Amino acid sequence: MTARPTDRAAAGPELVLVAAVAANGVIGRAGGLPWRLKSDMRHFRTLTLGHPVVMGRRTFESIGKPLPGRTTIVATRDRSFAAPGVVAAASLEAALAVARADALRRGAGAVMLAGGGELYRAAMPLADRLEITRVDVSPAGDAEFPEIDPGVWREVARTPGTPGPEDEAPFTFCTYSRLAAAEGGA
Repeated sequence: MTARPTDRAAAGPELVLVAAVAANGVIGRAGGLPWRLKSDMRHFRTLTLGHPVVMGRRTFESIGKPLPGRTTIVATRDRSFAAPGVVAAASLEAALAVARADALRRGAGAVMLAGGGELYRAAMPLADRLEITRVDVSPAGDAEFPEIDPGVWREVARTPGTPGPEDEAPFTFCTYSRLAAAEGGA
């Protein structure tokens, strides 16, 4: 029996997708971010510290190292992939299983998924919450975040960012929760 979204919380830690998304949906370009937002990097660290973080191989390679204070789990079809301090998993499902077990051991209430676009699309139907930094630019890019369907997701928090000297664009931090089935959610 497959768990419905409203049953997931009882099954273990929630799944949270964390992304910085441009006005045109772009999240990446040529293996990196199409902007520099030091404030968002600090926000990402605050959200994910102490939680297992799942990401794809290309996202990991753009970061270049495991994330301190977090178990870094890389989902990749490349069976030869290995990196010190990282747990490699052959699929999103395997990565989430490792992450959930790690979250339970840590007493963490969430598993964080940090990209890229392919993993976001695959994980969106499984997610409980979205932590989205809305970046007020529309750059060219080759990776996009999936559409956030208002019939499935409700914005529950919005905090305007305070750009600092190392931020190239205005931004807003938004939190979305999955609607319950009775509210029209999937």
